[in-house]
Amino acid sequence: METGKAAENTAASFLQSQGLRLVERNYRCRMGEVDLIMEHGDTLVFVEVRLRRSERYGGAAASITGHKQRKLIHAAQHYLQQITKQPPCRFDALLLDGARIEWIKDAFSA
Repeated sequence: METGKAAENTAASFLQSQGLRLVERNYRCRMGEVDLIMEHGDTLVFVEVRLRRSERYGGAAASITGHKQRKLIHAAQHYLQQITKQPPCRFDALLLDGARIEWIKDAFSA
């Protein structure tokens, strides 16, 4: 059984194998948390990792609600305020449904 931390490790390894570079894990602020912050070329990618053991309640993709998206956007904006150069950004989702990995680039926008 995979835990949240193990799921994030799986996600980070997968994305690194796809050419992304890990910048930060579990960025937290009072507005929310970003699981992984990565670079993909010149783009800063905020990654939400979602683990679901079954699709009984809609699977991993269904768990990224509008409320969760707003929290991620606010946390990303807070992170961006801390850096001097503002790169192009996007929000990706890395879904782990059982043994299946699904990477959704640009899963939602700010």
